[in-house]
Amino acid sequence: MFMNILKQKGYYYLDHSFRSGGKVIHKRKYLGKELPENLEEIKEAFLRECMQESVFKKLNDIRKNFKSEWKKYPDSIKKEILIDLSISFTYNTNAIEGSTITLHETEEIIRKRIAPNKPLRDIQETINHSKVFFRVINEKSEFSNEMLLNWHKEMFSDTKPDIAGKFRDYLVRVGNYRTPDWQDIGKLMKEFFIWYNKNKQIMHPVELAARAHYRFEKIHPFGDGNGRIGRLIIAYILRKANYPLLIIEYKKRKSYYHALTKTEIDFMNWFFRSYVSAHKRYLGNSRTKFIK
Repeated sequence: MFMNILKQKGYYYLDHSFRSGGKVIHKRKYLGKELPENLEEIKEAFLRECMQESVFKKLNDIRKNFKSEWKKYPDSIKKEILIDLSISFTYNTNAIEGSTITLHETEEIIRKRIAPNKPLRDIQETINHSKVFFRVINEKSEFSNEMLLNWHKEMFSDTKPDIAGKFRDYLVRVGNYRTPDWQDIGKLMKEFFIWYNKNKQIMHPVELAARAHYRFEKIHPFGDGNGRIGRLIIAYILRKANYPLLIIEYKKRKSYYHALTKTEIDFMNWFFRSYVSAHKRYLGNSRTKFIK
């Protein structure tokens, strides 16, 4: 997806282009002789209008076909699928953060409780993450600050007890990104949940998952584990809306990290592409391409 501000014959327009069904589609919105003060709001509304045509239909088809397939499985098969999902999710999310545990070793730990000759911290965080993963996908409570703190505590109480289950009280830097001052964390998290509760019934669930993850990572409220908690936020939102989950793979971590350095819209675009690609089998021959 690509959006430009154009000026023609003294008038401003928003121009948005995307590829659908092998064709490049152009949409244009009139802005006036002067750029409006609420330009960002207009851009958001126009983007959502365009996405309704280009993206959301695909996402809804994925959900529809996924639900239809899921209903056919007996409970015993569903249980095995969820265990496999927990293994893949746990391996990839921990590997992104530097865990030495392989995919095979993750399966041995989760299914057979067989520990490899690897650092005890990595083994314990594999066990704990798998437990939290199942808690997340079975969560009935409404999304809240307390929920995030509980996930974090359960995940890190055995390996990082000094920071487990509480927001940081010091400054941290992630690469070239300087996270917000720790004294602002409480206010920023309050604003985060106000935003979430305002939009949870308005935004498409996949859009909500992408934006929530991006905003959470920018706040970076914990001393460690923000990536893992942030990816569980994605799982929580998608699962609650009956969409298949998105596993952000270790091998694609560079494009994931790169997308997080961009704008929220850019990250959302990356997220949509990744999601549609991961679940293209639910779309048959239907394809949506995105233009950068």
